[in-house]
Amino acid sequence: MHVQIPSAQSPASRSPHVTTAPSASRAAEILSRPLTINGLTVPNRIAMAPMTRMFSPGGVPGADVASYYGRRAAAKVGLLITEGTYVGHESAGQSDSVPRFHGEEQLAGWGKVAEAVHAAGGTIVPQLWHIGMVRKQGEPPFAEAPAVGPSGVRLDGTEGEGKAMSRSDLDDVIGAFAEAAAAAERIGFDGVELHGAHGYLIDQFLWAGTNRRTDAYGGDAVARTKFAAEIVAAVREAVSPEFPVVFRYSQWKSDNFDARLAETPEELEAILSPLAAAGVDAFHASTRRYWLPEFEGSDLNLAGWTKKLTGKQAITVGSVGLDGEFLKAFVGEGAQLRGLDDLLDRLEREEFDLVAVGRALLQDPEWAAKVLDGRFDELKDYDAASLRSLS
Repeated sequence: MHVQIPSAQSPASRSPHVTTAPSASRAAEILSRPLTINGLTVPNRIAMAPMTRMFSPGGVPGADVASYYGRRAAAKVGLLITEGTYVGHESAGQSDSVPRFHGEEQLAGWGKVAEAVHAAGGTIVPQLWHIGMVRKQGEPPFAEAPAVGPSGVRLDGTEGEGKAMSRSDLDDVIGAFAEAAAAAERIGFDGVELHGAHGYLIDQFLWAGTNRRTDAYGGDAVARTKFAAEIVAAVREAVSPEFPVVFRYSQWKSDNFDARLAETPEELEAILSPLAAAGVDAFHASTRRYWLPEFEGSDLNLAGWTKKLTGKQAITVGSVGLDGEFLKAFVGEGAQLRGLDDLLDRLEREEFDLVAVGRALLQDPEWAAKVLDGRFDELKDYDAASLRSLS
């Protein structure tokens, strides 16, 4: 399905599913502005959201992965945030097809990815990832490694296989994140993003549902943030002062959409402030639908509240350009196009600073160029079949 641009419509009569003519010029004007995050200047306000692809056998991103990211940079995506990539801790992942950010061959592959993106005029940061208690025993790449987490508790509240992390375990994981960040700078990346969202390890410490510790790393919101803040501080120490550190977080978890880290802005501030103080340059606030308000009494979304509470730059994400829940893509459901006027309104009033695009960019490498060039009639509904290839 193609979206046709009406010749004239009053703002009140616009459907959110239709991209109206005024958006063509507005999109170019608002989205094409450069943005500086610490020492990095991103050429425009469009980022590619991190999306796990599992096309890296042995954890090594190959030429096809480099081309995948390079195509999107060439088509005007300003900042590429890679799929989650495992840090150098044996319990970090559970697939031998998900890329790793440690090991000579793996890092050499990532260096070529960065080169491809830079050659096309884009910027790129790897998302550094540890899945924690999500890991299933016996899975690759290190089958004997146990699942680890703050309390040995899975997202559903069960204990199962796995263990609560010791002080030594905490130090090992903190070191793994720092080493990966240093490697990212060494091989030519433009910054790093730390994956603290969706119920994975860092988020398992942040969330009271999985953090039942009674030591300094558990208890109130500030204590639950201690592990994440120590990772941020170690990463900050391992890289140059101007090297951007982005932190991604969410309220929801991968199997619990109603989970919340914070019920009020005050609770959210208690979590985010220590992270900002530890060295986060920008926050990537992951929501399923960017247009939904986060707290009662305000229309600000999670990214908007994040920027207001911390003063740091914020990245919004969640069904940009599409009207449909993204997790349904994994059961074969597509999604219809959704207009961008409300997104542009929010960006224009500086509710947030950068817009991360997921499925729309996964399916169409040219999405950013089409939007920036006003070619809205070339945009198509999302087809979940795009998950099956690295186009």
